[in-house]
Amino acid sequence: MKILYFTLVMLFANIAISQTHQITKHNGEQLDVNFIKNENGLIYYSLNGSSEEIKISKHAVSSITNKQTKTTQKISDKIVVDSKDDYKMVTVLPQEKTIGLKQAASFTGVSTRTKGEPPIANQKQTAMRIKTKSASNGYPFVSIVEKGDGKYEAISYMY
Repeated sequence: MKILYFTLVMLFANIAISQTHQITKHNGEQLDVNFIKNENGLIYYSLNGSSEEIKISKHAVSSITNKQTKTTQKISDKIVVDSKDDYKMVTVLPQEKTIGLKQAASFTGVSTRTKGEPPIANQKQTAMRIKTKSASNGYPFVSIVEKGDGKYEAISYMY
């Protein structure tokens, strides 16, 4: 009787901790995971046998498939940037939402300062210049870190 009880407990425990979802990334990689939630531009999941929450940017994930019901939920579209003219497709992301994307390039510069322009207009013009530079290299994502002395560091990301 104890053996039967132990076997049933182990069977249910194994079912409870098995991966229930498959994450498909834009780079073609597939991960078998336990999906937790999709919140604030991040996908939270855990690996088999672990209760640790792992995060990945929704921009790196193409879809999540529920293995039990065979339903697929589209998370984001793949952004393809071919030329400098595609700068409008480049997405500026905060540093914490680049998890799962590969850092491709880093460059620094001085923020645009036009006399008589409000600071927000200067920031928009600097962001447009950074997006154009990122697009000309084929990188669909960029993170801008502004320094206090009017300089910036931009990090480009790809899938």
